[in-house]
Amino acid sequence: MVSSGQLAPATDAAPAPTPTGIQTLTLGDLGADPAWWRPVLIGSDHLVLVTGGHGTLEVDFRPFPCRPGTMFRIRPGQALRRTDALDAVMVRWSPHALHGLDVDPDAVPTHTQLVGEDEEAVINEVSQLVVDCRRHRGAAGESLLRHQLAVLLLRLTLTTAPTGGTEPRTFRRLCREVEHHYRYTRRVEDYAERLGCSVRTLTRACLAMTGHSAKQVIDERVALQARRLLAATDEPIARIGRYLGFPEPTNFGRFFSREVGLSPGAFRATGGRVAVPARIVRPRPPHWTDRA
Repeated sequence: MVSSGQLAPATDAAPAPTPTGIQTLTLGDLGADPAWWRPVLIGSDHLVLVTGGHGTLEVDFRPFPCRPGTMFRIRPGQALRRTDALDAVMVRWSPHALHGLDVDPDAVPTHTQLVGEDEEAVINEVSQLVVDCRRHRGAAGESLLRHQLAVLLLRLTLTTAPTGGTEPRTFRRLCREVEHHYRYTRRVEDYAERLGCSVRTLTRACLAMTGHSAKQVIDERVALQARRLLAATDEPIARIGRYLGFPEPTNFGRFFSREVGLSPGAFRATGGRVAVPARIVRPRPPHWTDRA
């Protein structure tokens, strides 16, 4: 059992890591349950490249259409589930793998369909990583893998033009703050103070990016983490509620039911296999949502 206020960390099975933490694996290496009844909580950074089949891959309970050339950037803590017979190569790395290299993994699009020259180049680089992870050891081999990963991430970054303007920047800053503090406060005023701006500025940025208020964006992050933990772990519901800042189980139940449309117990009973209500916020990057 985990201690009060803490939950077991996200984990995902895999071959033994290299010293840099760079590995290549397949979707089948992640899920011990071949039926993928419950999602897998991803414990480290991943790229997923679909190489065969047509269907869907579910990221944080949202299904995405997939075919060869579909690429995902999966962040630690996200819930991943395969719902169709898809083949995919995965590249995993630990944070120190990119230390000292001029690359921002968070600039990589969360979901994109590669085509043409981009698809060919990415497939070649992923294929070479698979080979080199198997063949090369030692300091020189680790350096090679680190630079190959950096090139792959940079190439993927270039497939999507950056979004400029004041409101997208403000929204991204808010998302980063929420990612670090959602367990401790859901008050927009607290985030405005941390960011040195007004509540009105945050609300305007969130409305421009998502069509929802800053408060709704914050609550969605909390509800998303609740869905992840309810569907992918066996932690008691009351403990999940405490972890997310709800000392009283009844308060957590009311919050979850309002956001998701089901009680925590009912949601868990479905394995998270329920449609996401239209009212749930789907903000854009940087941390917990999709970017086309």
